[in-house]
Amino acid sequence: MTDTPIAEMTFEQAMRELESIVGQLDSGNVELDASIKLYERGAALKAHCEARLKDAEEKVAAITLDADGTPKGTEPFEAS
Repeated sequence: MTDTPIAEMTFEQAMRELESIVGQLDSGNVELDASIKLYERGAALKAHCEARLKDAEEKVAAITLDADGTPKGTEPFEAS
């Protein structure tokens, strides 16, 4: 577990730490209090990764294509 604030992590950093946490919890060699803290951080990392993926999906969905099908830019995303 790192001390890096989750909000400052890239998707890849958060996924690596989340995978590490899952491995530790799966091992069964972590004391109860530590397991709870790991689980809480893991839940926050999961939410962060989901938000980053959603942002990426929205950016990809906003890419516009020209007449030849070549990406030419993005359109502003309008949340509903």
